[in-house]
Amino acid sequence: MRILIVEDDAPLARSIVALLRTAGHAIDHVATGADALMVTADDVYALVILDVGLPDIDGFAVLQTLRRRGQRVPVLMLTARDALDDRVRGLDLGADDYLRKPFAPEELEARIRALGRRRGGDPTPELAVGTLALNRSTGEARVGDRLLDLRRREWTVLDALATRAGQIVTRETLQAEVFGYDEPVGPNALEVNITRLRGKLAPDGPTIRTVRGVGYLLDAT
Repeated sequence: MRILIVEDDAPLARSIVALLRTAGHAIDHVATGADALMVTADDVYALVILDVGLPDIDGFAVLQTLRRRGQRVPVLMLTARDALDDRVRGLDLGADDYLRKPFAPEELEARIRALGRRRGGDPTPELAVGTLALNRSTGEARVGDRLLDLRRREWTVLDALATRAGQIVTRETLQAEVFGYDEPVGPNALEVNITRLRGKLAPDGPTIRTVRGVGYLLDAT
């Protein structure tokens, strides 16, 4: 998923960015509420991780603005506060989940997986496309009994295509989901990952087809 982290605590933000990039997500990070509102106006995110105690606009106000804009992106709120009223306020404003600091990395990852499944309407962490099976909880991909050795970005590309199997996924959509805006990306980075995936899926897995000038399609037939 492409995830926006809104957190002004620099050490905590760095640790979350590193954790989630290792898990295969494309991550953008901003440290203020104003920046969060600016980037969410232009970019589409699968999830926003939003700190309540920001230095300019608090997280509640950011969330309220997102919902007033009609943006239904899932929001996971982070807070050092333990007051019940704060949790109720966030949920009433439209937050999808609430996580109190400090938290274990495993709990953050589990909540992100749960929100991702809820967003996609997928009740399980497993996805099958023909002979291909993806397990989002373990990060494993198999073709039949064969375990695929995938790099982080390869997994993210494959997951994005498998989620929309049989549908054309535009190049722009894939790039937005795979690469954060501050990540160094070569002009052919997406194509390189597609080529590697084709080799790893062959000969008995689904085929990644190129729709010239548009994007790609994962075809299980």
